[in-house]
Amino acid sequence: MFFHAHPDDEALLTAGTMAMLAAEGHRVVLVVATAGERGLAEMEPGDALGETRIRELYQSAAQLGCARVECLGYGDSGLSPKGGSAEERPDNAFIDADTEEAAKALAAILQEEKADLLAIYDPAGGYGHPDHVQVHRVGKRAAKIAGTEIVLEATVNRDPLLWLLRVAGRFYKFPPEFDVRTFESAYSPGEAITHRVNVRKYAKQKRASMAAHASQASGGDSDRTLAVMLKVPRPFYRYVFGTEWYVRRDLPPGARLSHPFDRWPA
Repeated sequence: MFFHAHPDDEALLTAGTMAMLAAEGHRVVLVVATAGERGLAEMEPGDALGETRIRELYQSAAQLGCARVECLGYGDSGLSPKGGSAEERPDNAFIDADTEEAAKALAAILQEEKADLLAIYDPAGGYGHPDHVQVHRVGKRAAKIAGTEIVLEATVNRDPLLWLLRVAGRFYKFPPEFDVRTFESAYSPGEAITHRVNVRKYAKQKRASMAAHASQASGGDSDRTLAVMLKVPRPFYRYVFGTEWYVRRDLPPGARLSHPFDRWPA
């Protein structure tokens, strides 16, 4: 089972792994906490956007071979730190959800599916989105309730990411609001990563998953992450996005595994 905050998060962080596991014959289940109704898009945020993004989620899941898709039904907290003020958030914002209650809802699906593995985010929620941080909290607790043995924290190796951003900064002027230093605490350092999964063979499915989320490739005042990723030429795409990273906390940091179900020591 892969637990994400919003539709399109699965495409960015875990799509290749999901496609790989489905191709290997595993039953892959995708659960999102919210419909992502406060995301940036050409249309106004709200129910209509949420409905659009859920439709896109099902399209993405079909490309990846998912057997089941579920939405827990919480409200999108928005991108502002801690979701902004209480007045700006919907009444059922995921960031305001009772962790135990949300964890029980997720655990019920884990138990129903007899899931062997749950993928969530690292404690930083990747880049710090409040709903992503909540996914970590809720997912960690749900796995404990359900007795799910393997919990993988989807992340990015921030070491080469920081290096690339610093090099790019020498030749490209980032927008004033973009601060490279914020990435010093985002995602996970290379030394903490336990799984480096080669998903190049599934680049076609991963790209199709990204392309399914058309509403998130536009909107806002600058290029969206998905739009930039989809501009990478196809021959290079499988190399640029051919690795997905995870941290498994019950393994030593020195573990170097290449498949979600690999054992340590081998």
